[in-house]
Amino acid sequence: MRRISASLAVAIASWCLAAPAAAGLLGSTIGLRPLIQRIKFDAPALPPMAFNRFCHRYEAECRSRPLFRGGPVQLTPERLKDLKQVNEAVNRDIVAARLDNEAEEAWVLNPARGDCNDYAVTKRHELLKRGWPARVLLLSEVVVPGGEHHLVLVVRTNEGDVVLDNLNAQLRPWSRAPYRWVRMQLPNSSKLWTTIADRRV
Repeated sequence: MRRISASLAVAIASWCLAAPAAAGLLGSTIGLRPLIQRIKFDAPALPPMAFNRFCHRYEAECRSRPLFRGGPVQLTPERLKDLKQVNEAVNRDIVAARLDNEAEEAWVLNPARGDCNDYAVTKRHELLKRGWPARVLLLSEVVVPGGEHHLVLVVRTNEGDVVLDNLNAQLRPWSRAPYRWVRMQLPNSSKLWTTIADRRV
């Protein structure tokens, strides 16, 4: 993804370190269904080139996993706690950094310093380690209001599609993230991507 400006990166890094634990909107799963909409897939799309390099470097992150059951996961209190803990910990532990050479962009797991891509793939990695199924942990490319491309992790739950984002400490329904949605992974294959039918803002 294209990188944020240096001044914004510093501001984000400071904000992430001081941000409170994710709470509020998804503090309870009661009554969320009317608020959260599901992302509708549109047409097959090529994945980002940096994603292909990521899969070459971290083969286990992109390997096909058997689908014993399909569909979203039940958003139990324990799973909600997982999401909050992982989102907060990764936002805290990675210091936001600007990419010097966009042509050499690499997505890295658990770096000391990194950009949105590193936050997103690390959150997915940490949830996989906790036993979450790969089919519900989908990387998604969006465009922020300032026009920069950005990577987030979308988690598909029975309460709707939830966004884990290094630009926001709170878990949010995808429909409340102020982004234009570009493409994302397909649930049935980590290596296949799709465009989004409703691109929003």
